[in-house]
Amino acid sequence: MAGIDYSQKIPNNVNLAEDRRLQRALEAWQPKYVDWWKEMGPDGFMADDVYLRTAIDVGKEGWAHFGHVQMPDYRWGIFLAEPEKDRTIGFGDLKGEPVWQEVPGEYRSDLRRLIVVQGDTEPASVEQQRLLGKSAPSLYDLRNLFQVNIEEGRHLWAMVYLLFGYFGREGREEADAMLERRSGDPDQPRILEAFNEKTPDWLSFFMFTYFTDRDGKYQLGALKESAFDPLSRTCDFMLKEEAHHMFVGASGIGRIIQRTCDLMKEHNTEDVGPHGGINLDTIQRYINFHYSVSMDLFGSPKSTNAAIYYSAGLKGRFAEANKDDDHLLVSGESTFLSIRDGQIFEDSSRSLNLVNDDVRSDYSEDCGKGVRRWNRILADNNVDFEMKLPHVGFHRAVGPFANANISPTGDVLSDEQWEASVSKWLPSEEEQVYVSSLMVPEYRVGKMAGWIAAPSSGINTQTVDYEYVKL
Repeated sequence: MAGIDYSQKIPNNVNLAEDRRLQRALEAWQPKYVDWWKEMGPDGFMADDVYLRTAIDVGKEGWAHFGHVQMPDYRWGIFLAEPEKDRTIGFGDLKGEPVWQEVPGEYRSDLRRLIVVQGDTEPASVEQQRLLGKSAPSLYDLRNLFQVNIEEGRHLWAMVYLLFGYFGREGREEADAMLERRSGDPDQPRILEAFNEKTPDWLSFFMFTYFTDRDGKYQLGALKESAFDPLSRTCDFMLKEEAHHMFVGASGIGRIIQRTCDLMKEHNTEDVGPHGGINLDTIQRYINFHYSVSMDLFGSPKSTNAAIYYSAGLKGRFAEANKDDDHLLVSGESTFLSIRDGQIFEDSSRSLNLVNDDVRSDYSEDCGKGVRRWNRILADNNVDFEMKLPHVGFHRAVGPFANANISPTGDVLSDEQWEASVSKWLPSEEEQVYVSSLMVPEYRVGKMAGWIAAPSSGINTQTVDYEYVKL
C-alpha cells in the first residue's frame, strides 16, 4: 500500500479525494475538532515543539515518522490497515461468508452504537489528562503524554470517518455530539463512567494507560474481528498505536517502583513519604482502584447484547481465530463467578451469553503480566513485597458483584467490615493529596522528578536526556 499523502488537508489512505461529498463533510467537521483540541487538549503547551510520531504508511514497515511539531499543526488523518484479500466472517451465524464493505440495514443501529461508544472514549481521555503537562516528571514523560493525547485524537478521527462515511446524517450528528460531551460534566458527561473519572496526577495517569488503555486494546481487538470490514481495518491500525499507550503505563509504574526501592535502601525504611517517594502500599491501592474501574468497562459477564453482536458478526472476541471452539457458540456452556446470599459461587450459562466474560478474562490475564514484571523489580531489589491484582468482585459497579462488599482476596464482608477496612484497599483522600503534592514539574533536559526513576532508554534511539519538548 502506498504511503500517506501529507499534501492533503486530511491525510488518508481511503481515497478521500475520490469522494468529494465525504471530503467536504469531513473538512467542515475539521475546524470544530481543532477548536475542541485547543479548548480541551493539553493546557499550556500548544506553541511548543514536541518530538512526535506521525503515521506515514500503514504497511508493516515505515508506518511511523518522528520529528518536532507543534501539536495544533499535527496532521491527524484517516488510516485503515491494508485489506485482507478474500477475507471472510470468522464467527457467528454468518461464519465463512464474505465480509461487508457496506453496513447491512438490519445492523445499522447496533454498529453505529458500537462505533459511537468506542469513539467517545478517545476525546474523553484527552480531556481527563489535559492538565498533566503542568506537573510532568521529565521532558521524556511530557513527550509521552502528548503522544498518547495526539493518538487518542487520531482515534477519534478514525471513528468519525466511519460515522460520516457509512451512517449519513445520523452519523454526522453523532460525530458532532462527541465534541460536545465533556469528561466529568454533570450535564453532558462521557458515555462510559470510567471516562468521567479525574486523572489528577501522574501515578493515576500511568495506571490509566496501563489498565484502562488495555481495556481499549481488548475492545478494539474484539471490533477488529467485525464482519464490517472498514471497522475491522480501522481498529487493526489503531491497535498499533495503542501499544505505545500501554508501554507508557507499564514502564511508568515500573519506574516508580524502582525509585521507591532506591529510596527504601538509601534511607533504610519502608516509609519513603518523608523522602519524597511513593510507598509500595500506596501503589497497590492505586492498582486496586484502576483495575476494578477498568473491569467495569467490559459490562456484565452475562450479556444478551454481546451474544446478539457475536451471532450477527458485529463484534467478536479478542484474537478470535485463536479460540479453540467452533466460533459459533450455539452449544456448550461456560462458567463465571457470581454472588448470591452472601456467597461467591461458580455459575454457568451458554457460552454465547458469556462473550463479555471471555474477553474480560483475557484482559485480566494480560494485566497480570505487567504485575509480574513489577514484582521482578521488587525481587531484584530484595524487597519483600508483592503487587497483586484484586479479586474480580472487588470494588465493582457493574455485573453480579455491583456494590457487593468483596475484599481484594475475595472475602464477602458486611457493611461494617467493609467500612472498617476500605482505607487499606483504596486510595484515601489524604493519600491522594500527598501524591498530588509530589507533582512538581521537572522541565530540565535529562532530569527526573524525585519520585520516579529514569527510563532505561529513550524514544526512537534518542537518549534519555534528549530535548523531547522544546519549551
